[in-house]
Amino acid sequence: QVFHDVAYKAKDRADLVAGIDEFLDQVTVLPPGEWDPSIRIEPPKNVPSQEKRKMPGALDESSSHSKPEKHSGPELERTGRLFGGLVLDVKRKAPWFWSDFRDGLSLQCLASFLFLYCACMSPVITFGGLLGEATHGHISAMESLLGASMTGVVYSLFAGQPLTILGSTGPVLVFEKILYKFCKEYTLSYLSLRTCIGLWTAFFCVVLVATDASCLVCYITRFTEEAFASLICIIFIYEALEKLSHLRETFPVHMHSKLDLLTIYYCKCVPPAHPSNETLRFWRAGGINVSGITWANLTVTECRSLHGEFQGPACGHNGPYAPNVLFWCCILFFSTFVLSSLLKKFKTSRYFPTRVRSTVSDFAVFLTIVIMVLIDLGIGIPSPKLHVPHMFKPTRDDRGWLINPIGPNPWWTVLAALIPALLCTILIFMDQQITAVIVNRKEHRLKKGCGYHLDLFMVAVMLGVCSVMGLPWFVAATVLSITHVNSLKVESDCSAPGEQPKFLGIREQRVTGLMIFVLMGCSVFFTSVLKFIPMPVLYGVFLYMGVSSLRGIQFFDRLKLFWMPAKHQPDFIYLRHVPLRKVHLFTLIQLLCLVLLWAIKASRAAIIFPMMVLALVFVRKVMDFCFSKRELSFLDDLMPESKKKKLDDAKNEAKEEELKLGKTSRVDTPKPSSDRADPSEINISDEMSKTTVW
Repeated sequence: QVFHDVAYKAKDRADLVAGIDEFLDQVTVLPPGEWDPSIRIEPPKNVPSQEKRKMPGALDESSSHSKPEKHSGPELERTGRLFGGLVLDVKRKAPWFWSDFRDGLSLQCLASFLFLYCACMSPVITFGGLLGEATHGHISAMESLLGASMTGVVYSLFAGQPLTILGSTGPVLVFEKILYKFCKEYTLSYLSLRTCIGLWTAFFCVVLVATDASCLVCYITRFTEEAFASLICIIFIYEALEKLSHLRETFPVHMHSKLDLLTIYYCKCVPPAHPSNETLRFWRAGGINVSGITWANLTVTECRSLHGEFQGPACGHNGPYAPNVLFWCCILFFSTFVLSSLLKKFKTSRYFPTRVRSTVSDFAVFLTIVIMVLIDLGIGIPSPKLHVPHMFKPTRDDRGWLINPIGPNPWWTVLAALIPALLCTILIFMDQQITAVIVNRKEHRLKKGCGYHLDLFMVAVMLGVCSVMGLPWFVAATVLSITHVNSLKVESDCSAPGEQPKFLGIREQRVTGLMIFVLMGCSVFFTSVLKFIPMPVLYGVFLYMGVSSLRGIQFFDRLKLFWMPAKHQPDFIYLRHVPLRKVHLFTLIQLLCLVLLWAIKASRAAIIFPMMVLALVFVRKVMDFCFSKRELSFLDDLMPESKKKKLDDAKNEAKEEELKLGKTSRVDTPKPSSDRADPSEINISDEMSKTTVW
């Protein structure tokens, strides 16, 4: 195409020779003795633009890439006015508001919504259950379900980036545990003090929005993003496997059983040998005659209600248990993961029309859940099921839906709440904005823009509302958000045989997030259906989400290079321009940071986890002294520089452009070049977009 333009505009023989010369410079030659012409070369996934070839004196790939790219867009520029960034976010997103709903009318959005509804339900209920144990029922599954639904609906309707999915985080749970323990020791009202902290945190977040503090997000480069995202993905995978292993406590394996002794295996109910004071009071209050009860004939439920004990060789830790449940749970768990992965890849299968393959691929996880539920019902082994609250009321009868910020606490607790609120503000800000940066990556090709200030403002507003209502706090969930984005990828329809589909972008809309959280709020009325979903199936979905989110993270691609000989390494762009030892050094530093983050998150100091994530930004800044700017431009994003430095660079670039324009006499036609490519520089494994000549 380029030579076509040159040939039509050529005025003499020299122009034609220059066009042919430039064409041959771009050619990769494959020697006939080293290549079988009958083998078909696969078409490229993405054909790079050829416009730079039309420009005289155009920079080659290495030199053009070494120029610092602008890391931050207009949405991260400081305005210098109160709420200036928020106002610009609203103006930027308002024209797209109605199209966000029209674009959601797609079968792909329906598949994404059904998949993520199932994926979001379990962690919300599990988080509520853990919170209920930590706070003795002050905040439990019902409050978690209501808080997630309310926050998610409002965020999906009005946020700047509706592709972000909100969820619960580990540091928040650690904070709640510490706060409840503190209140219990000093006889303070937990819910009232928590409300004060939540309101102060919401206020500080609004102050951050007013001062355009989200502009600091431009210092969060790929180094920090990938370390944080990798940690969250690994935690998802680890917790999925850990929850599966915990089922062994409830459903143990009856090992070394003998067939001849099966007739004498039993697990019966007996009165407690040493009843506690609580049990004695219960018997006395209920007028229960212990000696008049036939304990051996009681059911499991009746035995537990009368505070009896289980005895016998067939008893587990918690009494009788059904055999084979643990093995069946393992089958459900791994089958869910494998089947989800296979159905997701069904789009590239050779069978069935394109529309059928695309539909099956979009509904992969939902179809897997339905298939696994039906198989579980058919087999009949009593696997643990999803438990959803069936009544819309607070978990404890001594609390309502509105909490007094002071309550029975002294007045000074309102001021004392400032200190933990500052820590919570850092936690909320880092969790929210790092996830937002990952969702808004340039490679996702988002067209409707983003709104960091508007996102944080909506989170702050709902954080205040949830605090007053005594509900858990929710911020952006990294893995759920990445999974949401991946489920909405749009690719071109393949027309030619063997042509690879091209990635066109993400289907940006508000419908999926809105429907996920609306249905989550209505889940109280769907308990008759949701109670059939086995928990191991949902654990398998977590494993699938964690593994699938790891794809595309450059850190893991670089990690695999340690065990890969040079001749088998993929043709990554950074391997062409950065020495391998420097690539390994960069990966080792990132790996060390990841291990430290994991150690802190798993320890009692988990509450300072957001501070450690913030420390990654400073670690990355120090790396400027270990790597050149050109190396970092390939391995990572460049850090923003001072305003004076930017102005100096702009002046230097302007001078260089003037010099180039002065040397160039023709624009349409490339100059004749006598420089031929050195045969040693010809790269047979170069990009497929370049012409191949036999």
